[in-house]
Amino acid sequence: MNDVTTLQLMLWVVFPYMVLAVFVLGHVWRFKADRFGWTTRSSQIYESKLLSIGSPLFHFGIIGIFVGHVVGLGIPKSWTQFFGISDHVYHLMAITIGLAAAVACVGGLLILLYRRRTNRRVFGATTAGDKLMYLLLAMTIFCGVLATVVHTAFGAYDYREGVSIWFRNFWTLQPDPSLMAQAPLFFQLHVLSAIALFGIWPFTRLVHVFAAPLGYLTRPYIVYRSKDPRKEAERRGWEKVKF
Repeated sequence: MNDVTTLQLMLWVVFPYMVLAVFVLGHVWRFKADRFGWTTRSSQIYESKLLSIGSPLFHFGIIGIFVGHVVGLGIPKSWTQFFGISDHVYHLMAITIGLAAAVACVGGLLILLYRRRTNRRVFGATTAGDKLMYLLLAMTIFCGVLATVVHTAFGAYDYREGVSIWFRNFWTLQPDPSLMAQAPLFFQLHVLSAIALFGIWPFTRLVHVFAAPLGYLTRPYIVYRSKDPRKEAERRGWEKVKF
C-alpha cells in the first residue's frame, strides 16, 4: 500500500469514523456531565439589533443548505431521473436555490461575526471554543460555496457521481476513499472542514441544535402576580392594622 492510498484511507475512512464516534459519545458525555450548559449561551443581553438581523438570516440559510444536502447527498441520481427530473433541471434548481440559501447563510454569518468582533461585551463573552467553531463553520460554508460555483456551476464535476456515493456508502460501512480522492479541491476542503466541525460539535454551543423545550408541555403553570402595592395590600395577610 503506497503513501497516497494510506493518506486516502486516513482522510476519507479513518478520520470520518473517528469523528462520528466522538460526535455520538461526546453528546452523551455532554448531556450527563454538563446538562445545564446545554445551551446557546445567548449574548442577546449585550446586543440585540444586529443579532435580530443576522441570526434569522443565518438560520434560514443554514436550514435551506441542510435540506439541499439531504437531497443532493441522500437521494441517488437514478431516483431523480426515474421521476422525470433531468440532470439539467436538477443542477439548475440546485444552483439557484442552493446559492440563494448560501447567500442568506453567508450574509447572516458575516453579520454575526462583525457583531461579535466589534461589540466589546459580546467579544468578551466569546470563548476559545467559540472562535474555533466560527472558524470551521466559516471554512465549511465558504468552501461549499466555492465548490458549487467553481466546480459545478462553471465546471463539469457532478458531485452526485462522486461525493454523494461516498457519503451514502459511508453509512453502509463501505466507503470508497478513491471517490473523494478524485473530487475537486474545494469539495475535498468542504468535506474535511465539515467533518472537523462535527468533531468539535458536542463541546460547543452547537449542541443547542438537539435541544427542544419539550418540558414546557408538561411543567406546571407559572403564576405571575402583580407588584402593584395597592393590590398587594388587598391580598390576604396584608390587612391594614389600625392603632
